[in-house]
Amino acid sequence: MKKINSAEDKYSDSEVSEDACSVDGLWRPERLCHETDVMSKTEGEEKRLARRKLVIACAVSLIFMTGEVIGGYAAHSLAIMTDAAHLLTDFGSIMISIFSLWISSRPHTQIMTFGWHRAEILGMLLSVVSIWAVTAVLVLSAIQRITDGDYDIDSQIMLITSACAVGVNVLMVLILHQSGTPHGHSHGFPSSRLQRDEERQKHNQTHSHGNASVKAAFIHVVGDLLQSVGVLLAATIIHFWPEYKVADPICTFLFSVLVLGTTLPVTKDVFRILMEGTPQDINFNAVRELLLSVRGVVAAHSLHMWSLNMTHSLLSVHVVTEEDADPQIVLMKATKLLRSEFSFTSITIQVENDVTD
Repeated sequence: MKKINSAEDKYSDSEVSEDACSVDGLWRPERLCHETDVMSKTEGEEKRLARRKLVIACAVSLIFMTGEVIGGYAAHSLAIMTDAAHLLTDFGSIMISIFSLWISSRPHTQIMTFGWHRAEILGMLLSVVSIWAVTAVLVLSAIQRITDGDYDIDSQIMLITSACAVGVNVLMVLILHQSGTPHGHSHGFPSSRLQRDEERQKHNQTHSHGNASVKAAFIHVVGDLLQSVGVLLAATIIHFWPEYKVADPICTFLFSVLVLGTTLPVTKDVFRILMEGTPQDINFNAVRELLLSVRGVVAAHSLHMWSLNMTHSLLSVHVVTEEDADPQIVLMKATKLLRSEFSFTSITIQVENDVTD
């Protein structure tokens, strides 16, 4: 019986012995398929939760956006109208996110072989571009007001409306906040290797980056919350010191800049994924060293890692093995290690024998 003893391997000696007993016992495609099913079930639950959050946030945003438009018009406040405009972009971006969640759940086809997961990222990009466009228009309006100075503001209506805006945005932040799946520990001992693999996979799922669509909507709402606080501050100043009504367009200008700043992390994620960059929090050298730690592997080349969205990471690589190494054992061990350590959802490994003269 061939026994594998690798110091770098994360499995215990008993697990290694169990795997090395026979090639048939080691190479069971249904195990990998079962892992894929577990991930698909977890992903489905995550998307249902994300869709529910987005629908609730969309309803709240639509209702209060209407109230802010009425209040801003009655108070002649550009700052409140700015906040309402950002709520409009939130409403539009959330609708885009709901659509992208639906289309990303569609099964893959012969044309869309990876499925529709990238739709979430395109939705994020469209959402960011929309808020940039609206912010540019509002900044120009604020500059025009500061230049002309011919406007009146009803500070009482502005104060009431802005106070309500802060409360609503806090509510939406709480709705869209992603704390991740509760982290639980099992104190029993799994009765099979498959159960241990499932526990590792579930453990890694708790460290996912959350749904991309909800994350984009959350960034929008955080920006709106900052702006609402600024509008409330401006309303307070104008209410007690009417001669400082210029605080209204100044507030619009300053907090529009802050809102743009909140979109930068999302923009970075979007371009990293669209440009097929290495997935976030995955180190290229760490993956390569892990592959080389598998007993029998002497080299690794053509290593590529990319993401379909914020939660689907893929890998392809060629590994060169010793001449007498069993390719199926190497393939199985490398796949298990990559799944358990880095949570790749799709792994393609080509095993090549090192034939030297």
